[in-house]
Amino acid sequence: MTSNAVEEADVVVIGSGMGGLAAARMLAQFGGRRVVVLEQHYTLGGMTHEFSREGRFRFGTGLHYIAANAGPFLNFMTDGRVQLQPLPDDYDLLHFPDFDFAVPAGREQYAARLKERFPAEARAIDRYFRTVRRATVGLVARNIFSSFSAPVRRLGFAAAELLSPATYRTSRDQLERSIRDPRLRAILAARWGLYGTPPERSAFGYHAAVPTTFFLEGTAHPVGGPHEVNRIVLEILGRLGVEVRARQQVTAIRTENNRVTGVDVEDTATGRRYRVNAPTVVSAAGVRNTYAMLGREQPGLPSEPSAVMLFLGLNRSPAELGPRGENHWLIDDGHTVYVSFASLNNPAARHHTVEILELVDPSTFDRWRGTDPEQRPEEYRRLKEELTERLIARLDKQWPGIREMIAFAELATPLSFETYQRSVLGSFYGLAATPERLRSTVAGPRTEVKGLVVAGQDAWGTGVVGALSGGLMAANVVLPGRQVGAMWRALQKASPKPLPHKDGEWQGYLTVAAVEELTPSIRRIRLAAMGGGPIPFTFRAGQYLKIDLPVAVEPIERSYSISSGPGVTDHVEIAVKREPDGLGSTFLHDELEPGQALRVTGPVGEFVWEHEDGTLLLIAGGIGITPLMSVLAAAADAGHTGRIVLLAGCRTEEEIPFRGELKQLQGRLPGLEVVYFLSQVGHGSRIDLEALRAYQDVTRVHLCGPAAMMQDVIGHLTSLGVPRDAVHTEAFVSGRSRETRRERAHVIALAAEKAGVTRFNIRDDDTTFPCSPGQTVLDAANAAGEPFPQSCGEGACGTCRVRIVAGAYETDPRGMFSTEELAAGWRLACQTLPTEDLTVTLS
Repeated sequence: MTSNAVEEADVVVIGSGMGGLAAARMLAQFGGRRVVVLEQHYTLGGMTHEFSREGRFRFGTGLHYIAANAGPFLNFMTDGRVQLQPLPDDYDLLHFPDFDFAVPAGREQYAARLKERFPAEARAIDRYFRTVRRATVGLVARNIFSSFSAPVRRLGFAAAELLSPATYRTSRDQLERSIRDPRLRAILAARWGLYGTPPERSAFGYHAAVPTTFFLEGTAHPVGGPHEVNRIVLEILGRLGVEVRARQQVTAIRTENNRVTGVDVEDTATGRRYRVNAPTVVSAAGVRNTYAMLGREQPGLPSEPSAVMLFLGLNRSPAELGPRGENHWLIDDGHTVYVSFASLNNPAARHHTVEILELVDPSTFDRWRGTDPEQRPEEYRRLKEELTERLIARLDKQWPGIREMIAFAELATPLSFETYQRSVLGSFYGLAATPERLRSTVAGPRTEVKGLVVAGQDAWGTGVVGALSGGLMAANVVLPGRQVGAMWRALQKASPKPLPHKDGEWQGYLTVAAVEELTPSIRRIRLAAMGGGPIPFTFRAGQYLKIDLPVAVEPIERSYSISSGPGVTDHVEIAVKREPDGLGSTFLHDELEPGQALRVTGPVGEFVWEHEDGTLLLIAGGIGITPLMSVLAAAADAGHTGRIVLLAGCRTEEEIPFRGELKQLQGRLPGLEVVYFLSQVGHGSRIDLEALRAYQDVTRVHLCGPAAMMQDVIGHLTSLGVPRDAVHTEAFVSGRSRETRRERAHVIALAAEKAGVTRFNIRDDDTTFPCSPGQTVLDAANAAGEPFPQSCGEGACGTCRVRIVAGAYETDPRGMFSTEELAAGWRLACQTLPTEDLTVTLS
């Protein structure tokens, strides 16, 4: 399929790695540009993306650890929302053939440990760290100058090399000048794998900046994995209006009179070809790929190394063999093997993984370059097997017994990085970190084509944060002075001002602080802030949290009411009943343990209580008592002295939750009356019309429980004359409701398409608005700007009540209405899917 379609944009960004996304954000936020990001891979995020295998193992591809403090750039890119799990203080363990050395967090600690090991080199060690500081400053200065015009760039490069010659020396040369002891030189040179160029070729400025300075104060791993960084950044870009498209291969960068005019694109999913005209193109695809898309000669720079990466899934924790989450560098026989135990550093990980990297010469794989990945010959498969076995044997030598833990193994080669990252010869670190690169005018954000700039690693340096810095340099080139100033002022702030989050909800990870069995079928789970301190949000009594549960590679979302009172600030509690066929409740009962982290969104819901006079009637069916416990706690904290009645229905006395807490609350609430209804055969005690008759003078009712029970109670209360707007309801909901609605929506959309129907019309009290087949009444109203009452969008709160006057539809009432109200046409707009034109009313 082909097309001659032409689109218009202010800026096209090629590549969705952190460099491209950083440039996109700055140009959209500070420049007001309309930005389109084109990513050739089917997964967005560059080397922050993850992949899964066997439905359980998740692997990172490029971000294994970062500085202990996210730093101002990454902090800004994530609105300060990225949460980090510190690695052990001894975060890098170096294993040489005849000795080991542990690199500690902190400059003073690192220097002290080196001096303790090599006392004769104490003064040289101090001089070395001073040189590291100067070399890092030299590298930063050189990189900043690379974003200036050609005359300034030439002068700046010369000045940087003159003032900081160590930056431009090779790492081996600088170490031989500074250090006499070969073992000390080996330790200081060891971690060159973090930027990919060995000491005999690398510029010392990169070695000073990356393994030494950047990680000097310790390291950390993103809670939730590298994908969490990617997810947050993409969400923010969406709210800034940046459009990000996957499976879009840029085939050419178009120019006219040496000025960029746009790009030619192929949608690899459909075969459609189109052009995007834009006066600015930011290439985060690397300098070599950028030149190739221009159709120009490649720059004369030293070649880059690539790597093989072995991804292992384990059936037990590697901590059994000693690792605690630190990184290990296995250095012998001319090989350096880097080992990361990512799952030990991610409290949200459910299954254990290991990632092993060894840098290799990409020419080893030249004979298979350009072949179909699915049809490569047997010799390629055998080489992969040999490399896999060699790496596993090396691991098993270091940690005897780890081989028996391996449940899954997969090796990526330079050809894999070429396929998925589109890096030249699989060089995922970008241009080699050599002195020649520092002196080259092509290694930086500016190009010889006006309007074309480079972002990412080749514009600054290696790694995710290096790529991000390259994105900022690209924005530095494109934006005019006033906007550049605004960008840097925002970046320099210690705490960025977050963009408002959807619906004002907090999103992030909480740690499981404690688990308690309330009854044989109900568990109470206490959640606390990662790292301690107050929970990062406030809530009102009666609200709930949406929690992602890692029951599979893709988590499922479930909603759980908060049982603790809003007056408690150091934790929040939920209570969960085991459902025999429930994926979520089974995981929370059988597998959840203290120390794990869960991703939480919230607080959510309008089933809330504020202090008011009159009689408050609380009615619970089973686990529906959970939000009512929060209401009671809030009332007690507020010193409420008025009448409160709790009617709690359970099957047996053994299954009554929170009995101890209720006794304590009765001591704090003089007006609290608690009545239990046990429905087990032989008792026959239910919350029926007669039971409710004694409470018909109530001011406010909160009702939560199973749908059938709620429907009956609403009917009874109505017959007793309790005003309908005094009855507040919440139903049992979870992510499953969304899945069910999606399935029904899909069927309706397909049926409409087959019938040639493209829209339904919904007439309400004031106007008529369109509804696409498969769209809910509430979604259609929101799209049309109609002011429908709403809150949760899940059918939990019952806020979006509408009465269907005419027309056919599918729905789920969720137990929010009495039999009489259902007969009168009352439904939830968020659950109602029209199958023909509808007439609705809000009254």
